[in-house]
Amino acid sequence: MKRVPVIPTILVLLAVAVMIRLGFWQLDRMHQKDAQIASYTAAIQQPAVIDSPAFAGLDETLLYRRVSFACPRVASWRTTAGRSADNRDGITQVARCEWSDGSPAKPHAVEVEAGWSNNPASPAWNGGAVTGVYVSGGLLGYKVVADPPLAGLVANARPDPNDLPNNHWSYAVQWFLFALTALVIYGLALRKRLKA
Repeated sequence: MKRVPVIPTILVLLAVAVMIRLGFWQLDRMHQKDAQIASYTAAIQQPAVIDSPAFAGLDETLLYRRVSFACPRVASWRTTAGRSADNRDGITQVARCEWSDGSPAKPHAVEVEAGWSNNPASPAWNGGAVTGVYVSGGLLGYKVVADPPLAGLVANARPDPNDLPNNHWSYAVQWFLFALTALVIYGLALRKRLKA
């Protein structure tokens, strides 16, 4: 009678155990992301955080909060591909607001998605009041999506926490299927070997 090969069996079982662990890790990530989305959805409903004239203290704890502040100086403009609130392709105008607290250190800065247009020319806005939603992204890591839009632009597609990708359920199912497939294939190969 033929014996079950020990080393290949151990290797397959280890691989299956890793795949199952990855599946459960994806389920954990799904629950974490659900909680994050719920937190952001609640944050976007809260009153605006007014932090004027400088809001260098804004960070990840305020993601999806509405913020209101004064932009003392527009240091530069750039454009990027974007969509309007009514889902038209075009150009998103992005202003870089900078201010100094008087220290010789690098000025504080934040990017403001000022609004959407179909014209690449920079709008004539050189600073002033800004209200919008604070989100991750942009060249500085975080940005404010202006709402209402500035400088006669039209509204961007507004930030929506429900647009955050949360595909972890399908990833978990894939890992569990990989584990099952590996077990079935190895089981069939082992059965054939033991019968021969």
